[in-house]
Amino acid sequence: MSNATDAEPAPSPTPGRTDVLVVGAGPAGSAAAAYAARAGRDVVLLDMATFPRDKTCGDGLTPRAITELDALGFADRLAGRPRIIGLHLHGWGADQRVTWPGERFADWGSAVARMEFDDELRRFAGEAGAQMVSGHKAVDVEWDGDRIGAVVVEGPEGRRTIGAQTVIVADGVRSGLGKVLGRQWHRDTAYGTAGRAYVASGRADSEWMGSHLELRDAAGTALPGYGWVFPLGDGQLNVGVGALATAKRPAHVELRPTLRHYAEMVREEWQITGEPQRVTSALLPMGGAVSGVAGRNWMLIGDAAACVNPLNGEGIDYGLETARLAVGLLGDGVDDFTERWPDLLTEHYATAFSAARRLAALFTVPQVVPLLGRPGLRSGRLMATVVRVMANLVTEEDKDVVARAWRTAGRMSIRVDDRPPFR
Repeated sequence: MSNATDAEPAPSPTPGRTDVLVVGAGPAGSAAAAYAARAGRDVVLLDMATFPRDKTCGDGLTPRAITELDALGFADRLAGRPRIIGLHLHGWGADQRVTWPGERFADWGSAVARMEFDDELRRFAGEAGAQMVSGHKAVDVEWDGDRIGAVVVEGPEGRRTIGAQTVIVADGVRSGLGKVLGRQWHRDTAYGTAGRAYVASGRADSEWMGSHLELRDAAGTALPGYGWVFPLGDGQLNVGVGALATAKRPAHVELRPTLRHYAEMVREEWQITGEPQRVTSALLPMGGAVSGVAGRNWMLIGDAAACVNPLNGEGIDYGLETARLAVGLLGDGVDDFTERWPDLLTEHYATAFSAARRLAALFTVPQVVPLLGRPGLRSGRLMATVVRVMANLVTEEDKDVVARAWRTAGRMSIRVDDRPPFR
C-alpha cells in the first residue's frame, strides 16, 4: 500500500455534471466508484475530508471482506499486511483458538489502519477512472421531479452543484446526505457503541485476532459487549471495546475509561508498551435498522444503510458488497431504485440481520452473556459454530445443519419483526 503520509494530490476542479456521483470515499464509496468507472461510466467520488484521514474502526478485515476485496481486484495490495488465520477468544477463565471456516469465503483475514486502507482504496478508484473531489461536503439536493437533479456541495470555493444521473450515498453511519433524502434510523433494535485506540506492541505481527467476550469495567461490573485486539503488523495494535444497546436498554458504558482498562488488562499478553493513543468512539446503527434507503435515482450503501453486523460491529465487508450490488443494478438498466434497492438489500441480508439483531438485543442483558458464552468457550466445535455465525460466514448456498438453522431462525425472526430490516 502507499504510504499514508504521501501528500494529497492537487485538487481537481469541481465538475458540473457526471454520470455517477458517489458521496463518501470510505470502503463502500471507493469500491462503488471503482466498479462504476470500470463499467465505463463517468464517475465523481466526493468526500468532505482530505486524505489521508482517520476513521473510528476496529480496522479488521474478515474473510468476507477479503473475498470482496479479491473480487474488486484489490486483495493483492494487502501483501505484507497481517495474514490472520482466526480468533483467539477469551472469557470466564477459558479460551479457544478458532480458525476461519474457509469454505465459501477466504480462509484468512487481515487488519489495516483505516487512515491507510481508505486512502489506498480511493486511490484505487482513481486508477480505475473515477475523479476524486475531496474537501467538499454534500449538504443538499436539487430535485428534478422525483429524481435528484443535482447535489449541492460546500467547498473552499463556496456552494456549487454537481448534476448526476445517479447518486450513490456512502457517507457513513451518520449519513448527512441520507438524512436530507429522508433516511431514518430506528433505535428499537440493537445498535452499537464502540471505542478504539492504538498501542505499541511486541506482538503486532500475530496471526490471531484477540477477542474477550467477557467485558468488564474498572469496577469489575459485567458489560453488554466485548473487547478486541487486532494486530496491524507495523508495531501497533488496534485495541477496542464495543457495547450493545437498544432504546429500551441503553448502554451505560463509559467507553474511554473502559477502553483504557481493557488495554491494561491485555498489556502483558500482547506485550503492550506505552499508553493508548488516538482514542476515539462512535455510534453504530446496525442490521438494516434504517428506512428511506433509496429513491428514483439514488441509493444508500454500506454504513449509511446500516449494513453493519449486529453481532460483531463489522461493516467493511457489507460496504464492499453493497457497492458491488448497487453498481450491478446500474448495469442491469434499472431506472427506478425506490423499491428495487431495498428489495435487493432484503434479499441478501434481511434474514441474517433480523436474527442477529434479535440475538444482539439478548446480549444487552448482562446475565445472558455468560449463560451463552461459558459453554461455547469450553467447546472448540461449538465455538467454531459461534464464530461462523457471528462473522456471518454463512451463505444461501450452504446446506449444512448450522446454515439451515441460521436461515430458519432469520425467517422466523422477520415474521415477528415490528420493523423488518430496511423498512
